[in-house]
Amino acid sequence: MEMPESTTASVEHAAFDERKAYVPQEEKGQAFFDDGREIELLHFVYGHPSIEEIRGSPENVLKAIDEYGRTKKYLMNVGADKGKIVSDLIAEVKPQVVVELGGYIGYSALLFGDAVRKAGGKRYFSLERNPEFGAVIASLADLAGLSDIVKVVIGSSADSIKRLHAQGSLEHIDLMFLDHYKPAYTSDLKLCEHLNLVTPGTVLAADNVIKPGNPPYLDYVRSSVEKKRKAASADTSNGIDVKSEFGRNADMYKEREGEENINTELKGNPNLVYESKLVNSYEPTGEPDGVEITRCTGVAE
Repeated sequence: MEMPESTTASVEHAAFDERKAYVPQEEKGQAFFDDGREIELLHFVYGHPSIEEIRGSPENVLKAIDEYGRTKKYLMNVGADKGKIVSDLIAEVKPQVVVELGGYIGYSALLFGDAVRKAGGKRYFSLERNPEFGAVIASLADLAGLSDIVKVVIGSSADSIKRLHAQGSLEHIDLMFLDHYKPAYTSDLKLCEHLNLVTPGTVLAADNVIKPGNPPYLDYVRSSVEKKRKAASADTSNGIDVKSEFGRNADMYKEREGEENINTELKGNPNLVYESKLVNSYEPTGEPDGVEITRCTGVAE
């Protein structure tokens, strides 16, 4: 029997507005996160001359974060351009439960958490490994008036997913935003498939699939059921060469955050059918990037 094929497409983007560009990311060999700038950002926002207008306003908190990124130091946020892609997706899908993998300083949690609330959703789980970053997210979410929607969960993404599922706090993922350790995109998706958290109707939005890129993840969500079944039945792990595939991103993460344990044996659910498309856009600095939007449309027999 012919297996259902995952489909792919791409969507082009409008020109980038250079007036809103962040300062460039630091050169190779220099830290571009976890060097004190995240706490510096918190002081910048709370010490802002417009702090009273910022309080209770997700939009104004985001504007203050963008101001820091434009005038002080680079921040590895999703940014306004790519952020709009996911915000529009939330408005369309109207998810009750959203999970983000990798919260950093909370830009996406504020932008998408606000979109979830406006769409009638209930919970936005922001999973962040670094406890200092998690504290920044929680503080800014409180400042923005989003503490009722945004729940920050500290720990590795895989451990946090398993813990939330075991507790009964996470029974299904309506939409998942992947923006964490790039080699973990595929393994964490497979974990969610294994736990039956990702099912027909679930939508995935994966950031940074162009810069720095994520070939293993794109190959997985764009593969046919037949190809995934063959890979799952092979007598080998589905591991990846982290060094060759992800280069500087993986090196910097390991240096700043330590080794990340990735389960390369988990097969997920290869019977899930995905429709996937790349939406081209820009990093906050103006560099080209894209978001891969993947919809789970069915289960092959």
